Amino acid sequence: MPQADLSYSAEIPLDAAAFLAKVEEIMSAHDKAAGACKGRARVLEVTHHSHILLRLRMLKKPHRDDAFMAGLLTALQNALRPMVPAACILGIELGFLQPHYASLTMD
Repeated sequence: MPQADLSYSAEIPLDAAAFLAKVEEIMSAHDKAAGACKGRARVLEVTHHSHILLRLRMLKKPHRDDAFMAGLLTALQNALRPMVPAACILGIELGFLQPHYASLTMD
């Protein structure tokens, strides 16, 4: 299950829920087996320059090679760009969860 962490400057008018839903949509389009993408957003009151930072982490799998990651990065940039106001920096960092990461569903 991928994890999306979104942080952005407080003065940016951003629909964080829609942004995270778009991230999940793009991830699912690139990897049908990825499952739901857990997303969380943090509004940052103090920043140096207006910016948005998305960190997307997933489990390391054989098909998630450099070509997969490059394609996913390009797809995210293209899909998210229209959601970002002008004069704002959008950073996207893709990576893998640690080998000993575990996620449990509590019933």
